[in-house]
Formats: sequence, structure tokens, C-alpha cells
Amino acid sequence: MPVARDFIEYFELNPGMKVLDVGCAKGFLVKDLMTTCPGLEVFGIDISSYALQKCDSDVIGRLHLGNAISLPFPDQSFDVVFSLNTVHNFDRSGAITALSEIQRVSRGKSFVQVDSYYTPEQKSVFESWVLTAEFHDYPEGWIKIFDEAGYTGDYNWTIIE
Repeated sequence: MPVARDFIEYFELNPGMKVLDVGCAKGFLVKDLMTTCPGLEVFGIDISSYALQKCDSDVIGRLHLGNAISLPFPDQSFDVVFSLNTVHNFDRSGAITALSEIQRVSRGKSFVQVDSYYTPEQKSVFESWVLTAEFHDYPEGWIKIFDEAGYTGDYNWTIIE
């Protein structure tokens, strides 16, 4: 709920606005956003049919099976698009495509969080613990990827120390 409240405040979300969570898993953020801001139109997409089948009943019909590199929505469908710890699960090319897709379906506001590190020591810890990240880099490398993808939204890092 604190994350949902922060997103609602930061992006000035109001009832009737449309939001997408790319890589929503079981839809926890989708539910939290709907609960915190009744009337907000929140949807999610995830590659895991298992996660979607095990979602909370409050989000049934709001979660879609799909892949971030080919979002099945028209251009500018959503006021805000979120993707937390999902984009790094693609290889470099896929990460660029996913970021381009997030940019395409948003109306200019988005937030992406990816795995990163600041030091060689943090990179070593990261590589010994993280199993699903296909692409990862230092923040400056990610910024180059964002630029290459044409991604103009907000971003942050998950740093494992």
C-alpha cells in the first residue's frame, strides 16, 4: 500500500485514469492501486499464466497474459505505465523493445525499476544472487539503454548490497 500511495501522489492519479502494471505477477500492485484510489482503472500484464490463475479475486478480469516486448494495447492507452523489476529479465535487445513498448502505450508518464549496481563489489553480489536478469548494467549503462529505446519516463534501481 505505501508504494501505491506514493505512485498515486507522485503521478497525481485520480479516479477514471488508466494505469498499466507491466510484469504484474499476481496483481498485488494493481489491487493496492485500486484500493487506495477507488475508481482508478488499473490493469496488469504478465507472462506467467500461473500467476494470473492465482491472483486475488478483486483483480480478475484486469490482468492479461502477455509479454512486455509486444504489449497488446493501442498507442497511448494508459495515463501511466509501471514496470517494477521486469525489464531486466530480457536480453539487451528485448529490454530496449520492452522500454519502447512502455513508452508507446503510455501517455508520457511511466516508471521503470531495474536491477543495477554502483560498484564492482555490488555487481559481484548481484551476479551471485540474481537468477532471472538477462541484462543488467551500471546506472550509466541503463541510461544509455533508456535513450536508445526512446524511453522518457522515470526510473530507479534495485541495488543488492
